[in-house]
Amino acid sequence: MTGTAITPYLFFGGRCDEAIAFYRAALGAEVEMLMRYDESPEPAPPGMLQAGFEKKVMHASLNVRGVRLMASDGCDDKSKFDGFQLAFTVPTEADARQAFDALVDGGSVQMPLTKTFWSPCFGMATDRFGVRWMVMVPGPTG
Repeated sequence: MTGTAITPYLFFGGRCDEAIAFYRAALGAEVEMLMRYDESPEPAPPGMLQAGFEKKVMHASLNVRGVRLMASDGCDDKSKFDGFQLAFTVPTEADARQAFDALVDGGSVQMPLTKTFWSPCFGMATDRFGVRWMVMVPGPTG
């Protein structure tokens, strides 16, 4: 189907500006669009936003090396990244090492970058926001 896509949409519980700056530095993300709650043409329904969230990010769209990633602060300071990982595929081992090292700055390593039967360079990490990543270089069969 043309125009069909599944796009990750991450909610950072009040830390979206920090996350955007981090992904710009770590992965070369480019901001395509950003709107704050107080810039919306329609106000949030009464009681929807946590107090102090008026200047927080309502919606942002990032381009990470040709792939769209959407982000928001959400409506409150509660966020939990659980039950999924983002698979980040890059063309070379040098790219994988750079991305992996940047992502684990302030985060943690679950599996160091290593050769596997499916990839010449694969590793798993959790970044400083709790987002889990699999960084990899495609193997010979893609």
